Amino acid sequence: PALFMENARKGSMVSRANSIGSTSASSVPNTDDEDSDYHQEPYKESYKDRRRRAHTQAEQKRRDAIKKGYDDLQAIVPTCEQQDFSIGSQKLSKAIVLQKTIDYIQFLHKEKKKQEEEVSTLRKDAMALKIMKVNYEQIVKAHQDNPNEGKDQVSDEVKFNVFQGIMDSLFQSFNTSISVTNFQELSACVFSWIEEHCKPQTLRDIVIGVLHQLKSQLY
Repeated sequence: PALFMENARKGSMVSRANSIGSTSASSVPNTDDEDSDYHQEPYKESYKDRRRRAHTQAEQKRRDAIKKGYDDLQAIVPTCEQQDFSIGSQKLSKAIVLQKTIDYIQFLHKEKKKQEEEVSTLRKDAMALKIMKVNYEQIVKAHQDNPNEGKDQVSDEVKFNVFQGIMDSLFQSFNTSISVTNFQELSACVFSWIEEHCKPQTLRDIVIGVLHQLKSQLY
């Protein structure tokens, strides 16, 4: 009986230990599966975080570049630096900065075209002066080669007679064409008379007629 009781007690202790072991084993989580999930999940989250961070940084760089571009425009365009009383001391909006930039570029294009026209006119004037210079040099050279030439020049009286003949002829047409009823009619008639009687061909004919008349009187 004592041996039986001892064996029964040992068997009870073994079964209790097995029961406790199995219970403990069942309560312990599966470390192999969870370790694998634990290692994979942070990797996925870390990759997403890196992509999100890279996208955020790229977007911030883009916004910084745009902001710098508008700041540079405001610093370069003079009209953006001037105070706009319509908006007070508020910061210029991007739309206003762009519009002022467009207006300034158009202004620069007009100024460039104007300057090009002025340069073209100056070049023509310079060419005309060069031609006149060459002509005067030739006249001076011809006078130096023939010092006696010019002794038979006409007097001031003859020059005055030529001028008087030209003016008398013009005044006759002027007197018959101009109305002095009022200033408006006077202005209109003057322009009409200039267009009709002061053409190069008309003036040439008048001068030739005066010279022929004067020549017949002198000789």
